[in-house]
Amino acid sequence: MKIEVELTAPCVSITLTKTLMASSQTITTDLYKLFPSPHNRHRTIFLHEVFVPHPYMLIDLESYHFNGKYSLFAACRLADNKMGQVVTLELPEDELKFKAEFVPD
Repeated sequence: MKIEVELTAPCVSITLTKTLMASSQTITTDLYKLFPSPHNRHRTIFLHEVFVPHPYMLIDLESYHFNGKYSLFAACRLADNKMGQVVTLELPEDELKFKAEFVPD
């Protein structure tokens, strides 16, 4: 048995899917299909987003010592179906810090 509920806001469409055997949550925005990390402290999509085209890289967001809140999602970029990760950040200065300090393996 599968139950789907769709919630829509101006820029975000959220689909929650539950089955008898397992449950999953996906969040679809205009740009991405997102899969929340179970390690997120804040289960929110923040305004400032950075797409990282490395789906298997470990990104330790705590080591960046951001001033604001942040969250990490596995992601599929809808424009080209490229898999990766999306880091969302509450503050614009944290976005700049992440872009400056992030180095892929």
